[in-house]
Amino acid sequence: MTSAAAILTATSPALRRFAALLEPRSDAEIEMLSRESAAVTRRHFGKTIRLFAPLYLSNECINNCAYCGFSRDNAILRVTLEVSSVVKEARHLAAEGFRNILLVAGEHPKFVSNGYLERCVRALVPEIPSISLEVAPMETPEYATLVAAGAEGLIVYQETYDREAYAAMHTAGPKKDFDWRLACPERAYAGGFRRIGIGALFGLTDWRTEAQALAAHLDHLLRNCWRAQFTVSLPRLRPCAGNFAPAHPLGNREFIQLICALRICFPEVGIVLSTREPAPLRDALLPLGITMMSAGSHTEPGGYTGQGREDLHLTVRGKALAPADSAADAGATGQFEIADERSAAEVASLLRSRGFEAVWKDWDAAILAS
Repeated sequence: MTSAAAILTATSPALRRFAALLEPRSDAEIEMLSRESAAVTRRHFGKTIRLFAPLYLSNECINNCAYCGFSRDNAILRVTLEVSSVVKEARHLAAEGFRNILLVAGEHPKFVSNGYLERCVRALVPEIPSISLEVAPMETPEYATLVAAGAEGLIVYQETYDREAYAAMHTAGPKKDFDWRLACPERAYAGGFRRIGIGALFGLTDWRTEAQALAAHLDHLLRNCWRAQFTVSLPRLRPCAGNFAPAHPLGNREFIQLICALRICFPEVGIVLSTREPAPLRDALLPLGITMMSAGSHTEPGGYTGQGREDLHLTVRGKALAPADSAADAGATGQFEIADERSAAEVASLLRSRGFEAVWKDWDAAILAS
């Protein structure tokens, strides 16, 4: 397997152009970039936006990640949903129109093992046509088991591609292993996943350096895992438990520039926009390169229907304590605060008013069997 250093320092025509497009630009140049990005998006994707919802299974975690609300040392209310509760959450999302769900969990092998995830996926297959995962990295055979169970997509963010920043942000737990995480998309591809998403968490280090490393990783994957479809996410840090303050915030103007540069240099790659971003900005970004959006999101287990509240427990530095009597009223702690609180119906209505088609479902397993 190609070394991390070789992947992140590689060059190509697309990467050279990408770096050039990230250079400081005037307002007029940003406007020109936006128009070109919009034209490229329409040519490759039309006026469609694929909608999805995250479904959080567990906020248990053994990692210490300075920027994450689920970090082990944070004193928060935690729970891992029973499979039956996961099904109830999924049915709620299906009733709202979703046919594409992302199962998300903190990284804790005691609570979220491959067996648990496989049971969740198998239970949801009759309910949801498209199931993706954002969970702890695994070995290829474990991924193959989840694909056989019915999962089709895997999301894994490197968080930051800067080794020094990565080491400073991840101080305990298996997530400390930079190279293991970087190789995760290729293991997932070998395991049979047909959709793979990568991304960086912007705010941890210089945004241009981060973006260029993310692009280099994407370029490597496109050349070596060409049978899969790839998406890129550009999440910006949001308030969460632990009160982490980003040292390198990415402003809206540069955020727009980054999205446009990605679209122009990687025209067939999907770009994901989550509810981390406020509604007015999400609406403004629609024509510029976005192809996939979350809507009506919750970032806590049981957030849609209140499932799991009877099993809540408070953890302090990884040790479980009995929660206060009022804990069930509050529910589990979320990973971060969302910024766009509109319902799925409201987002779909907005898309239609702007001339876009909200795509709830774009494939079915029956297609492969026919």
